[in-house]
Amino acid sequence: MTVLDDQLGQLRDRFGEGVIDRPLSGGTVLVTVPRVSLPEGWNKPVTSVRFVVPAGYPFANLDCFWADADLRLMGDRIPQAAAVNAIPDLGEMGLWFSWHLTQGWNPSRDTLSSWMNTINDRLRRTQ
Repeated sequence: MTVLDDQLGQLRDRFGEGVIDRPLSGGTVLVTVPRVSLPEGWNKPVTSVRFVVPAGYPFANLDCFWADADLRLMGDRIPQAAAVNAIPDLGEMGLWFSWHLTQGWNPSRDTLSSWMNTINDRLRRTQ
């Protein structure tokens, strides 16, 4: 079992068996986490989250993520540092968040689950 397989298992333990991993070109993997709860301030209560695991993971860091293309803040506003953009190799659009770790990636500490913590932190901010 690889580090990625182990961490995908942990992500499924936390978010359910609906978590999907899909190999993409160049050795990357697209991870989909369905039905992520959203706080008040968004136009719906849940969204799917997608992010790309780069080739070279866990030494290569995770960066940015996508939510459902129709996700908006109340008042039909696009969130700060977000835009509707294509999801790699899927042929569909998503709401892309240019969101990054503030302390940098540390493969000894950071995991797919800690990246989901970062994503959830961003989704708690309704701006």
